[in-house]
Amino acid sequence: MARKIASFTLVAAVWLLIPSATFGQSALAGTVKDATGAVLPGVTVEAASPVLIEKVRTTVTDGQGLYKLIDLRPGTYTVTFTLPGFSIFKREGLELPASFTATVNAEMRVGGVEETVTVSGVAPTVDIQSVTQQRVFAKDTLESLPVGRTMSAFATITPASRTSTSGA
Repeated sequence: MARKIASFTLVAAVWLLIPSATFGQSALAGTVKDATGAVLPGVTVEAASPVLIEKVRTTVTDGQGLYKLIDLRPGTYTVTFTLPGFSIFKREGLELPASFTATVNAEMRVGGVEETVTVSGVAPTVDIQSVTQQRVFAKDTLESLPVGRTMSAFATITPASRTSTSGA
């Protein structure tokens, strides 16, 4: 009996820890280069979204043209790259899911201050910095599964989970 209680406690603890992992913060990262492929340090990178409390999160590229914006909430973002003497580069409608690092690279052209390049209709972003996969199942999907409505029943159909069936 003690073994069953220990197994149930372990499964319950895992299920309680899952929400903190699935609702993790996301990030944007990438490299900014010019039309010749040379990196651009000192580029201001702004991520704007209504899901952010401050509405805009800003950073500057380092000496190798790299940037990273961390602790972003899931949502839709507009990312803007600006550097004096270069055209503004803007990426709109970027969907950022939870616990995801989106790679957004920019190629800036020499141009006037009033010129803006807006990118839309690009391929979906792929998180190349994390191997974590997550799935969110709708309530009707969970209700249609041919298992009981207990945590141990759901654990038996969850990949990489183990349950103990030995008697105590």
